[in-house]
Amino acid sequence: MPSLNLAIARLVNIGKDNFAIWVVNAPYPSGNVLRDCVWLPHLTQAWLEWQQMFAGHSRLDISPGATPNPANPLPLDLVVPTSGQPTNYTARLMQYLGVSLWGWVFDGQILNSFERSRGIAMGQHTRLRVRLEIRDPNLIALPWEIMQREAGQAAISLSQHILFSRTTSEVEPLPYLRSEQALNILLVLGEDKEQLQLDQEAAILEQTLSNGSIVASNYSGYAPCMVNTLLQPTPQELIQQLETKAYNVLFYAGHGKQEPDGGLLFLRPGTTLNGMELAQVLTRTGVKLTVFNSCWGAQPAAANHQAISHSSLAEVLIRQGMPAVLAMRDEIAPSESHTFIQAFAAALRSRKPIDEAVAEARQKLLTTYRFNQPAWTLPILYLHPDYNGELIRSFDEGITELPETSIPGIASSLPNACLRSLSPGGKIWSLRPGVTRIGRTPDNDIVIPEPSVSKRHAEILCRNTLTGATAVRTYYLQDLSTYGTTWVLRDNGWQQIYRQEVPLQSGIQLKFGSTKSQSWEFIVDNGLA
Repeated sequence: MPSLNLAIARLVNIGKDNFAIWVVNAPYPSGNVLRDCVWLPHLTQAWLEWQQMFAGHSRLDISPGATPNPANPLPLDLVVPTSGQPTNYTARLMQYLGVSLWGWVFDGQILNSFERSRGIAMGQHTRLRVRLEIRDPNLIALPWEIMQREAGQAAISLSQHILFSRTTSEVEPLPYLRSEQALNILLVLGEDKEQLQLDQEAAILEQTLSNGSIVASNYSGYAPCMVNTLLQPTPQELIQQLETKAYNVLFYAGHGKQEPDGGLLFLRPGTTLNGMELAQVLTRTGVKLTVFNSCWGAQPAAANHQAISHSSLAEVLIRQGMPAVLAMRDEIAPSESHTFIQAFAAALRSRKPIDEAVAEARQKLLTTYRFNQPAWTLPILYLHPDYNGELIRSFDEGITELPETSIPGIASSLPNACLRSLSPGGKIWSLRPGVTRIGRTPDNDIVIPEPSVSKRHAEILCRNTLTGATAVRTYYLQDLSTYGTTWVLRDNGWQQIYRQEVPLQSGIQLKFGSTKSQSWEFIVDNGLA
């Protein structure tokens, strides 16, 4: 999918309100353009009025010393909806700020690069990914998601032709990431001192994701999932659960607070965890997406009405190397969070990329709570610049992702193979014609529920080839385990393989996890019952 990455930074050596806006990455060679601009007084006034109307935090200033000027009201009467019907003040303010931010960012060469990039995406019958990097801390809190070209057009985060997210280039590198077959979610319910109905949120999430849900049962393309709930855990309990490496998604529901070092999450009465501490755990556990259904997760801490650099929870996690972080910019009501999470979870399970799932859930917020309310503007998605947002393998990809080279008309005549457990009463598992996945979690083809077995431990690959006019089917074992604990029995004993691909012959014995684990025998199936 084509991507257009934009960056905005303050030019501190030129003037207090001078900025540079440039295209960091474009889908065509000459699309990386730059322009200088000045932050305009009407933007400052619109932002101050937005904060007075919508924000639950104290004022954040972009231009030091700027205050609203009642003698020069904003020209909100210029914002007229296409329907011609009168609108209230909040709707006109939201549209005015959205149109003004668009005009400030997308001008001159930046607009030209955007238009050409969008044309390339449309020519490929897909959407354009737009990722915005804000390098000035005082601009972080602005609702960039509301940018719209003109009144009556969709905001950039609601467009049918664009997938919008935020990003940063100051990040730790990502390890190799592969899309997965299932959602494995750790749901953490924190302190409920103001009765946020967190148990209700857990029930909504589990119902949306459960295999027995009405939606899932009527749509075979839904991905399988596992949800494990921790109720007011200690930090040690949370860390211990994450370090099992059984999860690719972390949902946190509870209270949050703005503080340096990534804010605070209130796990239980008197017990908090800051973003920096959480980041140290998450980046080594295989979690790809963190969702914070709490207030202030994407809001920087502030001192004297000035934002503190890199202080929000979302920024801290993405900078430490998390692939995707979703958090709320401001306060969010329980009913709004329930609506969002239900729609977002359903979209994830239907195998949509993360940014597309956020857009779908944001549209649900808008239709439920209306355009002139800030609910739809609250979710903020950060994506690592090297992450494409694909959490769950698409349905088509799940069927066709075969390391074999299929040969039409003869594959059915080739012998199949199986794995047979050598434990007393052990099962026989038939191997798939493409790839058979082996691991600890239920979404694998062969499930080995032993602690020493990794979540995604190994794969057996089946390949069909032609040798002259003869069709040959061969099998290979690929180790994917965390510590290389896949074993093959050779003449000189058990041999450990680590991230290797080795050929398999009928009768060879295998172990997954510890050398004390059960043994398995690979057999080419010649009518074996």
